[in-house]
Amino acid sequence: MEKKIIRTNNAPAPIGPYNQAVSFGNLLFVSGQIALDPITGNLVQDDIKTETTLVMNNLAAILKEAGMDFSNVLKSTIFLMDMQQFGAVNEVYGSYFTTEPPARETVQVAGLPRGVNVEISVIAGK
Repeated sequence: MEKKIIRTNNAPAPIGPYNQAVSFGNLLFVSGQIALDPITGNLVQDDIKTETTLVMNNLAAILKEAGMDFSNVLKSTIFLMDMQQFGAVNEVYGSYFTTEPPARETVQVAGLPRGVNVEISVIAGK
């Protein structure tokens, strides 16, 4: 099996020494996405639902570049600055998984890149 780097201009460019995603065999490992607008490069932090929607759209763009969509997601990890926002994040997140949602954990953290409120990563497979 060969490692392949996945890149798309429809999701934010990495802000550090990592790639948007790496495929290996039938698996895709998508780096944590934050609410960076892929066109402007600006953070969008109007409210937690808007922030989460942009995160999910960034994930969707990377999945699409790899020939996948949310139905291929096997596992996700949600990092939250404030667990009190779980309900709103979960509402938006759940709207992207219409059937058979993936395994998941949600953890509250002390800090996230650029001071965002939510970051989500996924592992998908074909």
